[in-house]
Amino acid sequence: MAIILEPISPVAFSFFGLDVRWYALAYIAAFVVGYYVFRRLINHPTSMVKMSRSQLDDFLTAIVLGVILGGRLGYVLFYNLGYFLHHPLEIFAVWHGGMSFHGGLLGVIVAVFLFSRRNKINPWSVLDVTSVVAPIGLFFGRIANFINREVMGRESDVPWAVVFNGDSPVPRHPSPLYEAATEGVLLFIIMYCLYRFTKLRTRPGALGGIMGMGYATFRILCEQFRAPDVHIGFLTSWGLTMGQLLSGLMFIAGALIFISAMRKKHL
Repeated sequence: MAIILEPISPVAFSFFGLDVRWYALAYIAAFVVGYYVFRRLINHPTSMVKMSRSQLDDFLTAIVLGVILGGRLGYVLFYNLGYFLHHPLEIFAVWHGGMSFHGGLLGVIVAVFLFSRRNKINPWSVLDVTSVVAPIGLFFGRIANFINREVMGRESDVPWAVVFNGDSPVPRHPSPLYEAATEGVLLFIIMYCLYRFTKLRTRPGALGGIMGMGYATFRILCEQFRAPDVHIGFLTSWGLTMGQLLSGLMFIAGALIFISAMRKKHL
């Protein structure tokens, strides 16, 4: 029997007539918590990255821009290019939803390398610390997806399948919660332990490669329970989704980065 839930409004509260949405609060929470964890990591005596307070503030700004611009452009290019070619002004309507993690990841990588080059810091070491923090954003983002009833799962008869009152009566996997647990909580624990309790942080790029492979693995698995985007559907007759395709490419890139980092001279 499915779990029946009352829908939660996507608007958390209104402030002087302005609607503040859960999705916006998720981004704010991710940046605030991520900033705190990032600062703690680089201030640890074993850290390979050192930043002044002003550099850290500049880095946060660069990451925010990378996530938002990359995530939006990734969604436009990877998931709905035809629609946005006919409605170009909708590209800027981010309040209507539509962000791509893979696009956001590329935006973050660009931001990391531009910032590191400007500040003469090893970009691969910065990327490693950022990779430890990234699952925090994934966790908050997936929780917001569930509240908004976005990217929900496929039809299912498992006891924990959910039905939202007023929506379709068909029980579905709560796939955003699967992703919050794996891509968010579990991946953060793995990355944090590898950073703190192994010497992988001394091999710039290794942790970044592991994060790429880890996220790709969890995303590919979770996509088995997540309904494909309606306007895209399955890419093949055997059920490949766009998320799995992009994650497969991400796994290969992460593996190449990891192998390259391990082959370099140990610091």
